Amino acid sequence: MSQPLIEAFGGRETIGRVIDRFGAYVEADPVMRAIYPEDMGPGQEKVKLFFEQWMGGGPVYSQQYGHPRLRRRHFPFVIDDLAVGRWLRYMRQAMVDEGVPDEVQRVIFEAFGPLARHMANAGEDVPREPLGDVVLQ
Repeated sequence: MSQPLIEAFGGRETIGRVIDRFGAYVEADPVMRAIYPEDMGPGQEKVKLFFEQWMGGGPVYSQQYGHPRLRRRHFPFVIDDLAVGRWLRYMRQAMVDEGVPDEVQRVIFEAFGPLARHMANAGEDVPREPLGDVVLQ
């Protein structure tokens, strides 16, 4: 790719639209909706900041929340293989809906596929208490 990933994706504005669209898909799916907290707003804002940082934008997520430690942050939610598949499908569809170029999606999903599968924790003995606003360094 000839430009930074965040630019090829469409910048912060596109990230915001994609995550909002993804949230709408989750809201419409009873299986997925059951995994998320009642108020999805704060989590969606964190996801936007994480994606921005992950794609090469500023380190705002880490400045506010510390190291992402995504798997640990997802322990409070029981995530099975079905949820992983739906997460990936809805995220891809949100990117398609918002016009993210195919090559950019390919680059992103080369990383997102393994990352999403790593979040699966159903049947595992992991701490289920939320971290709250704890900053993990």
